[in-house]
Amino acid sequence: MPTGRVIAPPPVAGPKRAMVLAAGLGLRMRPITERMPKPLVEVGGRSMLDRVLDHLAAARVEGIVVNLHYKGQMIRAHLKGRRGIAFSEEEVLLETGGGVAKALPLLGPDPFYVVNSDIVWLNGALPALHRLAVAWDDDTMDGLLLLQRSAAAFGYDGLGDFFLDPLGRPRRRREREVAPLLFSGVQILHPRLFKDVPSGPFSLNLLYDRALEEGRLWGIVHDGEWFHVGTPVALAELEARWRDGGSSSGK
Repeated sequence: MPTGRVIAPPPVAGPKRAMVLAAGLGLRMRPITERMPKPLVEVGGRSMLDRVLDHLAAARVEGIVVNLHYKGQMIRAHLKGRRGIAFSEEEVLLETGGGVAKALPLLGPDPFYVVNSDIVWLNGALPALHRLAVAWDDDTMDGLLLLQRSAAAFGYDGLGDFFLDPLGRPRRRREREVAPLLFSGVQILHPRLFKDVPSGPFSLNLLYDRALEEGRLWGIVHDGEWFHVGTPVALAELEARWRDGGSSSGK
């Protein structure tokens, strides 16, 4: 079974702050999420939230904002004692875009990572966050997405999200198309992307579309493994796969 070990990357001037999205309801993971928030569900003996925080620690992120809504006090208690964590409470669920927008005062003026807390990924030759940091170009980018090959994504059976040209410029899948890449839930965003955003709940997809129109959304393809753990069945299948040695790396 993969250990969740995360290798520290070579030095790079990557983002020093990150937003971890942990406010969702986890409806598809019921009945497990009737007693705990989805980010605290364990995969391979470690919660998905802790696995994400391990990746951020290895990337030398110094300040992390975690948004809270569903069973937020359980997440607070779980993270008690971890340094560099701030919380952004959401009385009303603000979705991905609204959640990040609310937390902007805690994230500062520079680019920052945004990571879903209910995903699992294993690194390839270099850590995924390091690869994003190396690829980031502040002059040309407002957003940089880590994309995953749809065919190699455990637990995913959708039509994909994006095509990517040789320069790293994404294009959304059109109706009746099947795209080779999906969004992994890992990215770097710049605060300027949030200029004039709506108040209240909205999806980050609104801002991706804006950046696409302006040619300021880019992507790189993940070179490790990625797991969509969306239901109790998928969780059991992944646990069985790891017990049987079906994953090639614990990085």
